[in-house]
Amino acid sequence: MKTVGWVLIAIGIIMIIVRGFSVPVKKNIVDAGPIQISKTENKWFGWPTYAGAIIAVIGVVLVVVDKKK
Repeated sequence: MKTVGWVLIAIGIIMIIVRGFSVPVKKNIVDAGPIQISKTENKWFGWPTYAGAIIAVIGVVLVVVDKKK
């Protein structure tokens, strides 16, 4: 449990610092036989800052509970 707690703490801190990431997505606008027009857009995948804080707190709780055993 201690290792899982440290991993959750690290993930939580990373989620607080990095609020999300973008991924390029290719969309076809026109597909008329041999003529194809496409567009690349960035799709944003984000999460709220409090989600990282909650995960980090859960990790701290797991580390503290494991030390008491």
